[in-house]
Amino acid sequence: MFCSRLGFTHWLQNHLLPCPFKYLTGIDCPGCGFQRAVIALMQGNVQKSFLLYPPAIPLLLLFAYGIADAFFKLDTPRCTIKKTLFMVVGGIILVSYGGKMYDLYIHYKLSA
Repeated sequence: MFCSRLGFTHWLQNHLLPCPFKYLTGIDCPGCGFQRAVIALMQGNVQKSFLLYPPAIPLLLLFAYGIADAFFKLDTPRCTIKKTLFMVVGGIILVSYGGKMYDLYIHYKLSA
């Protein structure tokens, strides 16, 4: 059962790594939600994955490109696709985290 995809995703859901930043501060870090988003992708639910952590798919594509570049040397000094992808994904992470922090600010402002 463990080797099946359903068994593996169920095992992953029960063994997520805790976030030390959130544990210490009570506030999500810029990576909070990535594990749950990847599990949602493994289950085939792209919309849920996007809602849990919008940068998950671009980040996974960046990882895949980085691995392919390590084996096939896709980047050249004149064509730096990896650096461009890194900056784009970093921007997506910052915008997503900024939105999350703004929502948190509004929530606390309205409850005070």
